[in-house]
Amino acid sequence: MATASHISKRIIEAVMAQKLAPGARLGEQQLAMLFDCSRTIVREALTGLAARGIVTVSSRRGWYVIEPSLGEAREAFEARRVIEMGLIRCTTEVSKGAIKQLKSHLSREKAAVKGSDVGLRSFLLGDFHVCLAECLGNSLLADTLRDFTARTTLIAMLYQSSHDAAQSCDDHVKIVQALEKGDLILAEKLMQTHIGNVQATLKLHASSGDPLAELRSALSPVSSPLVKTKGKNSAQDLHTSLSTTPPEESSTYLGALL
Repeated sequence: MATASHISKRIIEAVMAQKLAPGARLGEQQLAMLFDCSRTIVREALTGLAARGIVTVSSRRGWYVIEPSLGEAREAFEARRVIEMGLIRCTTEVSKGAIKQLKSHLSREKAAVKGSDVGLRSFLLGDFHVCLAECLGNSLLADTLRDFTARTTLIAMLYQSSHDAAQSCDDHVKIVQALEKGDLILAEKLMQTHIGNVQATLKLHASSGDPLAELRSALSPVSSPLVKTKGKNSAQDLHTSLSTTPPEESSTYLGALL
């Protein structure tokens, strides 16, 4: 039987692998069936994740993965910047064992970037920061960064990050190279630049001030790409064309992913 800690870990991993999107529903009964445990244990896991800012609950609708607001997105990146730069700044020496472990992680990152498993690639790119904290000897900050990395992964999914995974991996390589040389000042600067680059690729711009902008755009007239055929109604043609492919499900249960 799974424990609350195990369930929490699996949900965090699924978020970091981009298998659980912002707003995805987490049904207590489905999770209990999936992990072969009671709903009490599931509720304990979800309550803990809610306290960590990963999921939220509605009295009528149930449990859902959070959908970070613009303000929360900026705060999450600022928190990561403070934690990770401070972690490097407080480091006096990086052991050979730590460098070896980081290089091993980078090898898996590079392989994932070249591969086709997007989930694994996303997880390893985010987990690098957790691994770095562990290698620098701070397990408490590693746990904290795991949560913040999960949150920023959700932010990237919600605000459509266009950040190049290969570039992100290359940033990690340069940070480890600086640490290996003992140049902690450079490593800190590289980390600041790296987090800033990732944040810059997200659509975290302030609202235009028009409360109807999104709705107006969504409900604007649709122009049909079809060529009009004599004797046929173009609106009917468009309706027929667009209805041939069923829409994808926007939200999914964890059981369909793990």
